[in-house]
Amino acid sequence: MGLQDPRREKELTLLVQKLGLSDIVAVDWSLLDLALIHPSFSKEVNYQQLEFVGDAVVRLAAAEVLLETYPEAPVGEFAALRSIMVSDRTLAEFADVFGLERYLLTAAYVSGDEAGRISRLADAFEAVLGALYLSTHTMQLVRPWLDELLEKKAAEILQDPARLNYKDALQEWTQAHYKLLPQYRVQENPLKNNLEERFLAEVWLNDQKLGMGKGRTKKAAEQAAAKEAITSIDT
Repeated sequence: MGLQDPRREKELTLLVQKLGLSDIVAVDWSLLDLALIHPSFSKEVNYQQLEFVGDAVVRLAAAEVLLETYPEAPVGEFAALRSIMVSDRTLAEFADVFGLERYLLTAAYVSGDEAGRISRLADAFEAVLGALYLSTHTMQLVRPWLDELLEKKAAEILQDPARLNYKDALQEWTQAHYKLLPQYRVQENPLKNNLEERFLAEVWLNDQKLGMGKGRTKKAAEQAAAKEAITSIDT
């Protein structure tokens, strides 16, 4: 394996076993070790670059899983699903499945609040994905164990469509294509027939209206407007 610390070597071997990977010879152990070093532990040697790669890896894996599992779904729904599947909270949940926190090297003073923990675990999880991807420059060490997690999360979200975050999906698209955030204009709906249509929202970008929606609350109306927008554009 090549790691100098036999205890660390044993820990990482256990982690790889938890992932269910049989082809452990292909793992670059030095990269995996680096993926589990928090910046608080070392400012110079830490997981930040691997996290950057892993962010792209998990998004690609989620896109492939969605396309393979739901080939008839509209692209806008893919975007909304993926925004939750690759969120920090979801990735932290995935990290907890494998007890990733116990392998993560951090300084003693690292933040102990829940928000800090979620961010820390999500970053480390992405870094691990980056390390595994760069070990072979393929998804060989990623998809065999990650697919099941992504498939279950997608099915869980679809059982409760209200969880679909079209606002996040639209924001992601506008930032990627225009480096701008969408703007929402919300008002009381003068033509409301019931409480479910109390608010009327429009979403705009570059003086162009992308979508419109109604809802019981301002947030619900914005989500409806974002849904119309994201399902009508070529993502």
